Amino acid sequence: MRRKTSRRDVIKGSAALVFGSVFASPVRAQSPDPVAITPALIEAAKSEGKVILYSSMDLPVGEKLGKAFEAAYPGISVQIERSGSERLFQRVDQEFSSNIRAADIINTSDASHIITWKRNGWLARFVSEDMARHFLPEYRDPDGMAATSRIYLSSIAYNTKLVKPEDAPKSYADLLDPKWAGKMVKGHPAYSGTIMTATFQLVRELGWDYLDKLSKQRVMQVQSSTDPPKKLSLGERAVMADGNEYGIVLLKEAGQPVEPIYPTEGTPTISGPTAIFASAPHPNGARLFQAWLHTRETQQFFVDYTAQYSVHAQVQSRPGRHKLSDIKLMKEDAAGVEKMAEEIKTRYARLFKV
Repeated sequence: MRRKTSRRDVIKGSAALVFGSVFASPVRAQSPDPVAITPALIEAAKSEGKVILYSSMDLPVGEKLGKAFEAAYPGISVQIERSGSERLFQRVDQEFSSNIRAADIINTSDASHIITWKRNGWLARFVSEDMARHFLPEYRDPDGMAATSRIYLSSIAYNTKLVKPEDAPKSYADLLDPKWAGKMVKGHPAYSGTIMTATFQLVRELGWDYLDKLSKQRVMQVQSSTDPPKKLSLGERAVMADGNEYGIVLLKEAGQPVEPIYPTEGTPTISGPTAIFASAPHPNGARLFQAWLHTRETQQFFVDYTAQYSVHAQVQSRPGRHKLSDIKLMKEDAAGVEKMAEEIKTRYARLFKV
């Protein structure tokens, strides 16, 4: 008799497919004991009065989260420093090289950054009760240095006023059709961790030869993965070659003429982990924010508001939206991205002349 498949089984299966081992480093220490949100932690955070968050999330999303945290814990303000993940990575490196310790906590859309920061000894060990109970090990650093706060996709898409459904591309191979020359927009891997991660997966699956051919299609180049959906909805380009899928979903739900496409080759998958810096100037505020961010309530709010995906086992997808299990996904490999990051930046710039 077949055992009934549970929600946790589905999540676990998706984790194996999408991530393999996101936090690709051997366990060197026992994971710390889970920390609860207690009155003592809240009071300690209030005595510090502030949390400084470096974030790759869209600024409206980060601000919405910050306001929700401030409402939950009056007396603690959230200062958000937002930029593309690759720029944040450079900033953190420059600050640590100059002995500047400004950030308390960071969310990146390039999971390979966690590997580097952990190796450098820059991260603090912290596991909340929700992480320990409701996040599978695939989504947590084994030493408690980070946890996956969000998952999302880098899809392709089209403007429904400019392209008929039957004419829309169905695959990455379709984007090489001459009819799309001068009609596409895409993000840049030197700025966006999303595009860095997606580019790595495309190179692994399709080869540099594919990107070489795509570069000859006179593609509009923008920076952030949040930019292509906006250009598409404005009708500045007919097709999005990459960019965040959740931006397309939200625009479509708002009545904009856009439609996501999940390529037949698979859709690149991106995880957004969050970590606390060991040198955090507001360590208790950082611990409280990290614990709060990964509660069921905050994760559900985040999913509903942003159309991204959560790996918290108790969070439900909003009706009418795709589930990860509905989509053919490319596998994420943070260690692979770390090894290839500089090559990707160099070769991409040469190919696309940007």
